Amino acid sequence: MNMNFDHARYNMVEQQVRTWEVIDDRVLRLLETIEREDFVPVRYRKLAFADLNIPLAHDQVMMKPNVEGRMLQALDLQPDETALEIGTGSGFITACLARLARHVVSVEIFDDLAKSAKRTLKDKEVHNLDLFVGDALSDWQPEQAHDVLLVTGSVETVPEHFKGWVNPGGRMFIVDGHAPAMSARLLTRVNASEWREESLFETDLPRLVNAEQPPQFEF
Repeated sequence: MNMNFDHARYNMVEQQVRTWEVIDDRVLRLLETIEREDFVPVRYRKLAFADLNIPLAHDQVMMKPNVEGRMLQALDLQPDETALEIGTGSGFITACLARLARHVVSVEIFDDLAKSAKRTLKDKEVHNLDLFVGDALSDWQPEQAHDVLLVTGSVETVPEHFKGWVNPGGRMFIVDGHAPAMSARLLTRVNASEWREESLFETDLPRLVNAEQPPQFEF
């Protein structure tokens, strides 16, 4: 029996995303229309709409649909804004950002994930983006600051240099803290030196590659 992906996508939005306080019609329509199943590894295709983190190569994951929804809603991307994504992964969030923003820059540390995402995004005719391979915690940096910065892996604390990549008035979505109760937060840059922070919800994400690891306790 073939799976009805359109129906499954609609149910995902109505039963998972909307019920998790996502009320932004732009975000709901986005998640209902972008074919998430085409960004999922083939062996997990039928789990594309499940309430779980879908495994990718290198111990990376695609976030749960409700987390993606809350994240996109909080960032409130506008059509004239630019977005920077740290951790391209499957390219699904990249596609969502590209639909909402004027232009997207995304960087992925793993070359094979970057190549796969690039192929999928090209197939979907997503063109208002630039994809890079590099380590945002080390030597890679964007050519300019952006209105929105989104980090798809967790960190212990927010790297200071990430803050310099956000324009005044811009927003950063980041997950920090320790498993199993990490904090998803929205940081808004009020001016050159002042930030406003909002705790959105608790979640659990794999660490951003090369991010500081939590201390190991010895007994």
